[in-house]
Amino acid sequence: MNLVKELLSKQSKSRKDKIVDYIGSNPKRFGQLIKLFLAGPYRVTQRASWPLSYCVQQYPQLITPYLKKLLAVISSDNPPEAAKRNIYRTLQFTSIPKSLQGRTYELATATVATPSEAIAVRVFALTVAGNIAKENPDLRNEIRLIIEDQLPYGSAGFVSRSKKILKALKH
Repeated sequence: MNLVKELLSKQSKSRKDKIVDYIGSNPKRFGQLIKLFLAGPYRVTQRASWPLSYCVQQYPQLITPYLKKLLAVISSDNPPEAAKRNIYRTLQFTSIPKSLQGRTYELATATVATPSEAIAVRVFALTVAGNIAKENPDLRNEIRLIIEDQLPYGSAGFVSRSKKILKALKH
């Protein structure tokens, strides 16, 4: 399959599914997709981000070798919104290695606390931060405070996800 051609064709759910099915659990094919996602140009990055997140949802282990590069994209100046949204969406499906949890948590909580960020980006970042806090009891109070600070200004989706995370942190 010519991934660039597929990504630049008319975007649709069926095309996304076709790409995800082609990649499957194959690390080499996934590497091709992530390379396109990271290399750009903007339209290719944007289009690759959608199937990328679905590949990781099905096969979380595929993303592990690329986590540092994805964090670099999030922390760069003006990353595309679609890239940020789908990186955070992707990160919520995988276990972040201990060595990257601090940086990931820092980026995710900063995103949550930025009102100008798109709601979907903030909600996915909140889930990533919440998942890390579940594994690190020392962070539970901090994420609770961040959530409580943002709740009065949150959308319905943000409030709903916040309540789920707060409930999960009690266990």
